[in-house]
Amino acid sequence: MFFPQILVWFSTPDTVVVSRLLQRWPTLDELQRASSRDVGSFLRENRIEESRIATLQELIGQAIAAIKDKAVVESSVLIVARIVRQLEALRQAIAEHDKRIAELAESHPDYGIFSSLPGAGSAMTPRLIAAFGTQRDRYPTASAIQCYAGIAPVTESSGKQKWVHWRWACPKFLRQTFHEWAWMSTRKSKWARIFYDQQRERNKSHHAAVRALSFKWLRILFRCWKDRVPYDETRYALTLQKRASAPPVEMRFKNVVGFTKLDGFSC
Repeated sequence: MFFPQILVWFSTPDTVVVSRLLQRWPTLDELQRASSRDVGSFLRENRIEESRIATLQELIGQAIAAIKDKAVVESSVLIVARIVRQLEALRQAIAEHDKRIAELAESHPDYGIFSSLPGAGSAMTPRLIAAFGTQRDRYPTASAIQCYAGIAPVTESSGKQKWVHWRWACPKFLRQTFHEWAWMSTRKSKWARIFYDQQRERNKSHHAAVRALSFKWLRILFRCWKDRVPYDETRYALTLQKRASAPPVEMRFKNVVGFTKLDGFSC
């Protein structure tokens, strides 16, 4: 209300640079009274690009205060100062949580499995570890975790009608974990990106394509988890190559008493 330019100059107003700027220059008038040298030095210290610094300084010079009511401005500055301090405390708490999660994840016996996954990184690796757990008999098959997590679709039928929809009754955060990681994997895994693009070429929506990729990934990840071995992108690529180069299998049928019966296979 009293300093709306902040919302235009910075796309994310809850960042560190915005908090520091508001602590140093809580109003537009104070920011405009500061020398361009001080403002430029401040922005450089907070890792703002040089080209953007010039743009920001120009915008600061052209800006007009939205309100000059002293009572509104003073009360608003106090409110913003309180929020900024709360955000600082929250950021510190989040950093402490992240540090502890990283320590626990790295000491986990399955860390080597999940950290080997393309696109997992420091954020998704702990989530994937927690998603599977260490109880190996909890999921007897890959299908079990696919269904439980809501990645596997549900097929319903009534009379002559049949329809497929995504699973509604499932742990939503668990499904979100696999969904988010599957999309991240397309940036690091070539086959995952190719598979996603193929799904999109079949006119599937972005999320439907990611769910299909997640469904495929869970089968791979389940096997790694069961066997306690890290994922190997090269090994999987060779497996796909062998499957692609394998000769097609032809099935032979024969008629027996008016019925068609499978007689054998030939390559």
